[in-house]
Amino acid sequence: MNYRTIDLFAGIGGIRLGFEAQGCINVFSSEWDKSAQKMYEANFGEMPFGDINDIHPSDIPDHDILLAGFPCQPFSIAGKGLGFADTRGTLFFNIHSILETKRPKAFFLENVKRLVTHDKGNTFKVIIESLQNLGYTVYHQVLNTLDFGLPQKRERIYIVGFLDTIDFKFPKPLGYYRPLSEVLDNDSEVDPKYFLSDHMVKKRREALKTTPPNPSIWHENIGGNVSALPYSCALRAGGSYNYLVVNGIRRLTSREMLRLQGFPEDFIINIPYSKLRFVAGNSVSVPVIEMIAEKMVKSMKQKLPICIDNVPLKQSTIWEINDEYQAR
Repeated sequence: MNYRTIDLFAGIGGIRLGFEAQGCINVFSSEWDKSAQKMYEANFGEMPFGDINDIHPSDIPDHDILLAGFPCQPFSIAGKGLGFADTRGTLFFNIHSILETKRPKAFFLENVKRLVTHDKGNTFKVIIESLQNLGYTVYHQVLNTLDFGLPQKRERIYIVGFLDTIDFKFPKPLGYYRPLSEVLDNDSEVDPKYFLSDHMVKKRREALKTTPPNPSIWHENIGGNVSALPYSCALRAGGSYNYLVVNGIRRLTSREMLRLQGFPEDFIINIPYSKLRFVAGNSVSVPVIEMIAEKMVKSMKQKLPICIDNVPLKQSTIWEINDEYQAR
């Protein structure tokens, strides 16, 4: 069976790629950013619908799995005893409305790690409880891209849910990542426009104070401290041009940024470098998505119940266990 997906807040389609690798068929996509739309259309042959606020949930095609890397907007009144009302006015409310209206078999959500601790955990608590109240069995875990084969330290919270009370386990870390030498181009083959000025190179070398590995990606934090690592820190949509520097002398190319996110070599780049930096930083690590998608599809097909001592649990019991876990 090929499950149907919808791709919300789609970006350039990284989540879609991961699920298509598991045989899923996408039936709808939504993305408002014009540059991301342009790349999405070039690679998937279809233009995503624009602002998700402009379509009614009932007009979205039927689907089996909802996919969304939704923006982490502040929940301004979260934690004040208003329950699900806390989510109104945020983009998560769109997801909730679609789940409530279309009742897909499952969902997959991705967000920044800090969502878990936002407003002392109240935001995340509201999100999880609102999903459970729709009847979904919900699982969540923070995973690091570095543990799943890519040389990028990128921690994200992944949330999956199923209408059936089926057992699900997130993929285990692989325990290794590709060396940078397989991701980076040779400096001699890179366009000179990516290289820093002699002054900037000297400044970073003086700030490093250690012998860097080769190859390496140099990272400068807000305090001006420079580190050189055999992997990349997380790509950021809002990072400065010199936030990540290859071997202390040049910026990452467009293709290198996509490689750090696990996109295939034939993924079309048809937007300027400044725009690519933004959409790549906002995107996802495709291999991580693919491994989670594999686990989800397998669980949905097997429909193994959640058991304790070989006794299947009822949904109400699962919620009680989740509540007890959250209270710890």
